[in-house]
Amino acid sequence: MADAVEQLIEELSRLPGIGRKTASRLTFYLLKQPRDSAYRLSEAIQRVKDRIVFCETCGNIAEGPQCAFCRDPRRDDSIVCVVEEPSDIHVIEKSGTFRGRYHVLHGRLSPLDGVGPEGLTVERLLDRVREGAVREVILATNPDVEGEATALYVRRALEPSGVRVTRIARGVPMGGSLEFMDELTVGEALTARRDI
Repeated sequence: MADAVEQLIEELSRLPGIGRKTASRLTFYLLKQPRDSAYRLSEAIQRVKDRIVFCETCGNIAEGPQCAFCRDPRRDDSIVCVVEEPSDIHVIEKSGTFRGRYHVLHGRLSPLDGVGPEGLTVERLLDRVREGAVREVILATNPDVEGEATALYVRRALEPSGVRVTRIARGVPMGGSLEFMDELTVGEALTARRDI
């Protein structure tokens, strides 16, 4: 195989969720496309790398000092939703139910991967809480071992501030069927029940 093709397959296979087989399919798809189509993709990647920075307030992606959510005066400054990655904000925003601010940790505690508390932006979150406008911090880390450990660490770090700390509910998803749920998920759903 040509060196250039092999190099592209190698680079694409480094992307998350892209194995060598998918990388090979993508490479051969790109080879069939007109030159300008491939160049547009290349330019889009370069633009993202050249223009995108992290918001100095919350850590979300931005094209300037602050992201769109931090610049929006209609958002509620008193509630901050803590997420692991900027991509998590997109998921929450699609729900259309949250109108507060965000804080991105840029990871989660994972000793096996060498990520400790110093690798997260917890200190910046504490600074934001100390500024006084925040009344509630919602912990929206993933419901797995590392996400739970991270949520517990952040909750403990926030304790001295007296701010209200909540955790997103977990349980049976909308449209889900109880017969296909594991015991832990059903248990979480029962624990997080609410009045109707």
